Amino acid sequence: MIDSVRYLVENWEVIGNGLLYKFKDRRFLLAALKGLRNGLVYGARIRAPHALVMVFLFGEGTILQKLLTVLRLTKTHAVNLAKFVFSYKFLQGALTEVDGNKKPWHSAAAAFVMGYYVFGENNAVNMQINLYLLSRVVVGLTKLAANEEIIPQPNFPVFPWFAAAVWGLVLWLFEFHPTVLQGSLQKSMTYLYHDSNFWTDIKTFLLRNK
Repeated sequence: MIDSVRYLVENWEVIGNGLLYKFKDRRFLLAALKGLRNGLVYGARIRAPHALVMVFLFGEGTILQKLLTVLRLTKTHAVNLAKFVFSYKFLQGALTEVDGNKKPWHSAAAAFVMGYYVFGENNAVNMQINLYLLSRVVVGLTKLAANEEIIPQPNFPVFPWFAAAVWGLVLWLFEFHPTVLQGSLQKSMTYLYHDSNFWTDIKTFLLRNK
């Protein structure tokens, strides 16, 4: 057993390259496996520092509880992203293999199906990821519609009006309908806009929030 492990450790590159060559005709499967790896790495890189900052700034509990929360959020993000990338690329590749060439509906169908199964659970991590993508999708579809001349190209700066609408709407919701906003956004905006209304002395005015 020990000798077998030692052999694998010493010759992993040769063994790995041999496997890559053996399955070279199933490139979509290898791409899906590489996507699994990249999903894990990227998910951990993105979530861990963000969760660390947000949990320790706004979270409740002991240091150990906060660390466990960071690990749980990071695991959820990394595993879900890895599952999605793998299953999406596998399904898209399989559809392309069957059809003989890559078609636009392959990507849409594969992502639609796997988005339902992987990111369909309503939890904090999935909500944040879905909302992040939604904003990019809306902007992207608007640009596509303009490029395809479905809507006219604007002849004035759009971004200032976009920013005005976003901030006007979010502050209106926060001030008068805060419960409809995501929990983490509520906490951030409470810290910025409501906690700044209260202080008892110069220490709670300058050095700490409360």
